[in-house]
Amino acid sequence: MLEVFPLSLLIIAFLLGASAVWWAGTRLPRYVVSLSDKTGLGQGIAGMLVLGGITSLPELATATTAAAIGSPLIALNDVLGSAGFNILLLAAADMLLGPKPLTSVVAKPVTVIQGVLGMMLLALVIAAITAGDQAVFGIAGLWSVLLAVAALAAIRIADRSERRPMWLVISQPDLPFAEEEDLGELDWRQLLVGLTVLAAIILVGGATLAVSATLIAANTGIGGSLMGFLFVAAATSLPELSAITGAIRHHRYELAVGEIFGSNLFNLALIVVIDIVASGPPILELAGPFEATAALLALVLSGIFVLGLVERRDRTIFRMGEDSIAVLVIYAAGLSLLLTIN
Repeated sequence: MLEVFPLSLLIIAFLLGASAVWWAGTRLPRYVVSLSDKTGLGQGIAGMLVLGGITSLPELATATTAAAIGSPLIALNDVLGSAGFNILLLAAADMLLGPKPLTSVVAKPVTVIQGVLGMMLLALVIAAITAGDQAVFGIAGLWSVLLAVAALAAIRIADRSERRPMWLVISQPDLPFAEEEDLGELDWRQLLVGLTVLAAIILVGGATLAVSATLIAANTGIGGSLMGFLFVAAATSLPELSAITGAIRHHRYELAVGEIFGSNLFNLALIVVIDIVASGPPILELAGPFEATAALLALVLSGIFVLGLVERRDRTIFRMGEDSIAVLVIYAAGLSLLLTIN
């Protein structure tokens, strides 16, 4: 069955899916900013709920497709790989800001709270893998259900913190970093149609990535865990990369960081979807040291960025904050460790 599709055709399909996801992702920030302005949503919540939710569609398509065709570990490692890779994208996007680190110009507590909530969910994943999972009514694992409930609670807590901030930053960033660019007015019809079309493109592109990546792994002998963590996670994180670079260029910093942390919350909630779609034992029961290490890497990277948001240091190295440099180094070390486990 797998030999029916030549490797060259699978690679082309993978690249086409990635290109579609990238194209749609670059156009999302304008619509999300307009929605934020029209509804009064804060940038952090708009980034988490709307931008984070839409850019998580490739992970949703990948998780359901890979699980349905019998590759649940590719789906799980896509989710865990994306959680770490998304933080890496924030570090890379930090270079766009220039003289100041990204974490020094984000001045709302909701972004810190989002990051901490994501770390707590990743800790639950590690606990689930360590303790083992068991199915509930033969549908999904108990731990994956708890993760989904915890993710919904985390989104609720983040929303509440946006509406009722408990603290304010005293030293605001300089005006050139805080001003916002006029992106043009969109009416409600343009806004809803645009968001729907872009979401559909991202969803279809994500499904294409999932199928082609699974078949490439089978044809090349690349392990499913490594394929999901590295290649599929990188490809399905393309909307996040294009979205946060667009947000930063338009001086919407809370939107960029909220999008990444929010996307991670949505992605971790998808573990229960993998469980429901996949046949066999609960997915977290199948997970092992590779998956636990991947979750731990994402947790540590998130912690570094949260610490940077709290400290708000303004020193840069090679146009990047010290926290972003640390994220790059630790991600490289974590990836090296994962290659030895795979």
